[in-house]
Amino acid sequence: MANTLKGKKIVLGITGSIAAYKACYIIRGLIKQGAEVQVVITPAGKEFITPITLSALTSKPVISEFFAQRDGTWNSHVDLGLWADAMLIAPATASTIGKMANGVADNMLITTYLSAKAPVFVAPAMDLDMYAHPSTQKNLDTLRSYGNHIIEPGTGELASHLVGKGRMEEPEVIIQYLADYFAGTEGDLRGKTVMITTGPTYEKIDPVRFIGNYSSGKMGFAIADECAARGAKVIMITGPVQQKMHYPAFQYHAVESAQQMYDAAYSSFTQADVAILSAAVADFTPEQVADAKIKREKEGKIALHLKPTEDIAACLGRMKKDNQVLVGFALETNDEQHNAEDKLQRKNLDFIVLNSLNDKGAGFRYDTNKISIIDREGKTDFPLKSKTEVAVDIVDRLVKVLKNK
Repeated sequence: MANTLKGKKIVLGITGSIAAYKACYIIRGLIKQGAEVQVVITPAGKEFITPITLSALTSKPVISEFFAQRDGTWNSHVDLGLWADAMLIAPATASTIGKMANGVADNMLITTYLSAKAPVFVAPAMDLDMYAHPSTQKNLDTLRSYGNHIIEPGTGELASHLVGKGRMEEPEVIIQYLADYFAGTEGDLRGKTVMITTGPTYEKIDPVRFIGNYSSGKMGFAIADECAARGAKVIMITGPVQQKMHYPAFQYHAVESAQQMYDAAYSSFTQADVAILSAAVADFTPEQVADAKIKREKEGKIALHLKPTEDIAACLGRMKKDNQVLVGFALETNDEQHNAEDKLQRKNLDFIVLNSLNDKGAGFRYDTNKISIIDREGKTDFPLKSKTEVAVDIVDRLVKVLKNK
């Protein structure tokens, strides 16, 4: 993290939260890393921390109002939005998050946000009930869909044990997020957009039951972090999992069913340079979903009629343009290489990652994996490694493919 923020211009937005005092530590940390910080504070924010304190730390006047003086001098939110290399809103209250999500431009901070061309990072800060409320979560999902980076409370590796859901993440973790982002922009995937599917899908039988699988999403999230660390914009499409990205995602789509994953992948692939399909997508789904919980019959038996789900890999393989790369996964229990090579050809993949449930320590839920990478030139085997190390092998191969496009 030493020099990645050196010379970066950061707009720090401060809103009306008790956590506003932590902005002082954020400012000090950013400046220590060599960044230039301009504070924009909401009127409510000034109730919690004084502009003179912030100005003393940044050596810049704090911007709060559209007009700096009563003589007609005004602050240009457009110029400020263009000046910044990044915009960080910390703390971000539920009110400000709602305004950002819905374009309610009633203060200098929101107008600057709407004018910003740089990446935007948001660190929510509120009580647990407000954070968990469906309206807040909907607004956060909207911000993610706009490409904003949400630094969720309690998910950072540094001091995350001190942070509960709702409480703003610690300043050092927020600074690390920004530093990691700028470190990644200098990597060998800089300028590339990578779409990744991961996790399981749940196919509903009735309101309380589903058909699913044991996928944890660990492999896909490891690949996502490796791509982001190398500068890629990551579009994450994930089934129901407990995993979190260490790096902010460019877009994040949480889905449940195979159809929802298909829809998200289909719509996102057109803006991606690469698609990595690591999700364990159900091949079949019930023809009918019961409206109410199915009761136990006298004989204790029910019959489920299943229909095939949409084949995401095959669809994207048909859509793929010459400059796009499509990477598939094959989890096999028998005839592993034959089945993987067949899938590689049929679905127009650039390469396929094969792993087997027969290999100890590989497959669902493990922190390790043992893979082979198969392309039209042959097969490369790798030993059992952590999934973080496996992600490096996969992304190394991806980079080579991209160089040959």
